[in-house]
Amino acid sequence: MRILHTSDWHLGRSFHREGMLGHQAAYVDHLLSVVEQAEVDVVCVSGDVYDRALPQVDAVRLASEALARLAASRAKVVITSGNHDSAQRLGFGSELIDAAGIFIRTDLAGVGRPVMLPDEHGEVAFYGLPYLDPDAARVSWGLESRSHQAALGEAMRRVRADVDSRGGRGGRSVVMAHAFVTGAEPSDSERDISVGGVSMVPASLFEDISYAALGHLHGRHTITETVRYSGSPLAYSFSEANHLKGSWLIDLDESGFVASEFVEAPVPRPLARLRGTLEELLSDPRHEVHEQSWLQITLTDRIRPAQAMERLRRRFPHTLVLGFESTAPVLGALAQPDPARPRRDIDLVTEFVAELRGEPAAKAELALLQTAVDACCEDPEVDSLDSAAGAADEEEWLEVLF
Repeated sequence: MRILHTSDWHLGRSFHREGMLGHQAAYVDHLLSVVEQAEVDVVCVSGDVYDRALPQVDAVRLASEALARLAASRAKVVITSGNHDSAQRLGFGSELIDAAGIFIRTDLAGVGRPVMLPDEHGEVAFYGLPYLDPDAARVSWGLESRSHQAALGEAMRRVRADVDSRGGRGGRSVVMAHAFVTGAEPSDSERDISVGGVSMVPASLFEDISYAALGHLHGRHTITETVRYSGSPLAYSFSEANHLKGSWLIDLDESGFVASEFVEAPVPRPLARLRGTLEELLSDPRHEVHEQSWLQITLTDRIRPAQAMERLRRRFPHTLVLGFESTAPVLGALAQPDPARPRRDIDLVTEFVAELRGEPAAKAELALLQTAVDACCEDPEVDSLDSAAGAADEEEWLEVLF
């Protein structure tokens, strides 16, 4: 039996305001192509089909089209819900959809009841575990503790009880789980699922299982030969710039796991992180390779350059994130005022700009700052009040209050 293991599609998600639905549709095209060319028997989607519990209409439409195409393909499909999915919405009509060879498992009550799929050696039991919220699992299953390990441990106890009822550990079994397993590394785009500061569960929970198809983490990981993350098919944060995206092809023979192969997914646009001064980034020929990439840029100029994003986008039109890491001294408190010369609001603003940028505001900028300050002041004469009058008012209010 040949299995295609994928997860974390996050349909409907954007990337720093860049729409990803077209790229997600291209991944679905790629997936169907792999199913046919690699003669895949079963597609496992281990959670986070959608990015939101209430997905946008276009995302639902893409999911519907994907499932219809998979149902018409040579492969059967097993899908579980992730922590981003609404289990109830994703699982709606699942009993009817089973008839099309699409098996959606989102209900705690079904944990331990496998989808049995045949090959020339007999049947393989697919145990689709939905994302196990520790609070929900504790209530539903009467667990003594509230943790991811307790929830997944009980789920695997039920799985093993069913495996034993079917003739023992010698049978072939695949477990799909959406969890953070010890030994893998997170990225910036996963939602934190920790409970009491603990989010990880041990890989030992999957011992004696032919293959564990994991979801939740967006990077591919091989925890053991038979415990793997496929990762997300697309990058959803710049921390994934060096990730290789795709899916696992897993082969089972009559005794269980026998081989694996990673199939790379199409990359809509490369990601990169660049750092340096504005002049270096605009002139360095080494950055030519990144001119069409999605970029996160950090500028290190001592003085913050004017119109930095506009100037960068002339060379790098797909710059999405711009940060500043000045080499100037860290900004501290402004200088203490001279009681004999009270400072006006415009003085505070211009001092702040000079401290932040390392040079005073230009003449045109001063005019804009003055307009902004004037617009914020209810009383245009407020700056003319002397400090003595302000002190008298403060004493009067203190007498009223105390």
